[in-house]
Amino acid sequence: MKDLTPAERRALRARAHHLHPVVIIGGAGLTPAVLKEIDAALTSHELIKVRVPGEDRRRRERLAGEICAALDASPVQHIGRVLVLYRPRPEEAGPTTPPQPPPRRAKQPPKRSFQHDSD
Repeated sequence: MKDLTPAERRALRARAHHLHPVVIIGGAGLTPAVLKEIDAALTSHELIKVRVPGEDRRRRERLAGEICAALDASPVQHIGRVLVLYRPRPEEAGPTTPPQPPPRRAKQPPKRSFQHDSD
């Protein structure tokens, strides 16, 4: 499990914003089959959302820790009943960092066209 810098975490949160949960942990909890599905989703997508049922926030945090420890993933965000997890794809597992969002560009004023009088 890699500790993410605040900048990496921010970029990953932005990338995850539009994602829907790909794995939903059921009433049986974190079973080997669920771990296998999360592992497959991380291998395929590298950034996923997991929905965890229940009202107990500490239990959800504990589940996130167990998942990350078992699958060598990094927790990105825990908001409500949704966990956002990240693990670089195996071919990118070297000393690379997660992709950064493109820098924001300042708005440019509209170009004005000038008409010249031709005599």
